[in-house]
Amino acid sequence: MKALQKTAPAFGVELRDVPAPDAPGDGEVIVAVGAACVCGSDMHIYEWTPGYGFMADAMPVTIGHEFAGRIASIGPGAGALCEGTLVAVRPSVVCGQCDACLRGDSDRCVPRRGIGVTRDGAFAAFVRVPAANCMAAPDDMAPEVVALAEPMTVSAEAVATGGVGPGHRVLVLGPGNIGQGIALFARAAGAALVVVAGKDDAPRLACLRAMGFDATVDVGGRTLAEALAPWLAEGKFDVVIEATGVPAIVQPALDVLEKRGVLVICGIHPRPASVDLTRLVRKQQQIRGSYRAPLSTWPRVLAFLRDNADAAQAMITHRLPLDRAIEGFELARSRVASKVVIVP
Repeated sequence: MKALQKTAPAFGVELRDVPAPDAPGDGEVIVAVGAACVCGSDMHIYEWTPGYGFMADAMPVTIGHEFAGRIASIGPGAGALCEGTLVAVRPSVVCGQCDACLRGDSDRCVPRRGIGVTRDGAFAAFVRVPAANCMAAPDDMAPEVVALAEPMTVSAEAVATGGVGPGHRVLVLGPGNIGQGIALFARAAGAALVVVAGKDDAPRLACLRAMGFDATVDVGGRTLAEALAPWLAEGKFDVVIEATGVPAIVQPALDVLEKRGVLVICGIHPRPASVDLTRLVRKQQQIRGSYRAPLSTWPRVLAFLRDNADAAQAMITHRLPLDRAIEGFELARSRVASKVVIVP
């Protein structure tokens, strides 16, 4: 079968002929991939930005970790899954043997491996995954919507980490898929105002407007505070959630944050950020990191996607076959696309 692989610690990926996965082992299933999304982490892998050197020992490795599909075959001990079941797949594979796993706290598993990062992923027709990582989705959902479950759990976790609640004024920095999901979950949490800011991001801001978010702004050649002036005239933000991965935005984000406000960082940054800690202390602000979501978040997110399928579909701007996947990466890289879905 064809598979999109990272073959060397340098720029780029390759579409290669590779063997299809063998029969699933104990506790495993083979998933026939219905849809796989290109995400920000995939772009870091593609461009080989700092922070992904740990992948080198796994190369060549098939990438792709935001995906959904149907169970094609089932190994022994795979539980109650049935062939043909539509599933979302959690990409984080825990070891089951470390102290954290043995005490039932697998979210703290250190030697975990990532599907599509350090073990073969879903930019291929078939992928072998642990049955425990599969979450059944309603059969009538579109696979491309189910494939959004993984990034949407990241968005849901960021909103929960920020403690967003009724009446809050929320600023989302970064209008990509994670930022779009953050806006959706912040609105669902009862935020009184959700502003989304980007830079040279007209196509992705247009997606947000299609999702019902009118308070969008392209920073362009202005400072963040200048771009946000219409909203800052009514007060600063209670919660700012950063999903850009741009270190230079961290201090400006704190500058537009209310006293005792919370800044959530969920972007992956290639280098350290500079922060005025004295100002942070005097304003009693908090900076919190947010990354992957616990298992308990997934059913809630799948239910949210089922109930908000139209908004989820609005995130997707391009659908391409696997043999045009690199074209999809370039569309995402140039920010012409909002969300690219690869359909093997």
